[in-house]
Amino acid sequence: MGLTLEATETIIRVTREAGREMGLKPLAVAVLDAGGHLLAFAREDGSAPGRFEIAFAKAYGAVMLGMPGSAQMKRAEAQAYFMAAVNGVYGGKVIPVPGGILIRGADGAIIGAAGVTGDTSDNDAAAGLKGIAAAGLTGEA
Repeated sequence: MGLTLEATETIIRVTREAGREMGLKPLAVAVLDAGGHLLAFAREDGSAPGRFEIAFAKAYGAVMLGMPGSAQMKRAEAQAYFMAAVNGVYGGKVIPVPGGILIRGADGAIIGAAGVTGDTSDNDAAAGLKGIAAAGLTGEA
């Protein structure tokens, strides 16, 4: 089964709550299904207006490549040409940094991804993992 609207809403709500508890800058959160389609997005008050594109690109890269943002960043550092080619294939829609989090269902299959942006990439990922866990799902950052 894929991501439900209820799970998606929980991911966004708890990610935002975690960000406030952690003292982070205002966050933006995008949740995509396993096909890379947007399910929901929220941008907190005070967050930069361009955060949708960043959140979406973090999540899109994770789900389309089947690897979280941290793994994409390592790959980009080791093989910049690969990530450049990937971004060409996907029309520039991939940002290979932490904050692009794979979402796995109970059977371990990828059912979507969350993209979190607004603070440092590592803090974005930490907040997103809390949101995914609160929805009873497994995140891979």
